[in-house]
Amino acid sequence: MKDSIYLVLDMENDLVHADGPNGKAAYGEQVNGRRIIENTREALRKARAAGLHIGFVRVGFSPDYRECPPESPIFSGARKNGIFKLGTWGTEVHPDLGMQPGDFDIVKHRVSPFYSTSLEAILRAKGIRRIYCSGMSTNAVVQATVRDGHDRDYEMVVLEDCCCALSAEEHEQSIAGLKRFCRLTSSQDVVFE
Repeated sequence: MKDSIYLVLDMENDLVHADGPNGKAAYGEQVNGRRIIENTREALRKARAAGLHIGFVRVGFSPDYRECPPESPIFSGARKNGIFKLGTWGTEVHPDLGMQPGDFDIVKHRVSPFYSTSLEAILRAKGIRRIYCSGMSTNAVVQATVRDGHDRDYEMVVLEDCCCALSAEEHEQSIAGLKRFCRLTSSQDVVFE
């Protein structure tokens, strides 16, 4: 579909890989329990079969963390913990998701993939009107993507079973808050159009 894209949000090793720092903590439990990797892989298979554009959004900073806001409650620990460093294994897309050379690679330095990235230019150049999205975490990048995309007049569709947060409660609250701004579906039920 020429006017649709599937954005896979922050599914990078530092956050979702079993060997990554967050994969060994609460995020890892949610990723495994909700089968986020497997569900996302299935959604990607369907999206590719339907001819959708595919984009992977990754959060990352230069090795000296020059783009990292030191006072940010969500990013201030990145430098201290040595995570989200571009050019390292941690900021690569999880290998099971099968990123391909023709996929868009959008690097962001804040929560929203629309802020100071190439995303808007890609969407305009490709004539995108509908954005399917999913990722980690529901209450951060997924919410930011849906709200920012909605306010830019894109039709937003969230694959709910390809998303998770630190807890099931956070995920459910986030999804409840997003219902006004998007259409909800799943990796099993989605019909990419």
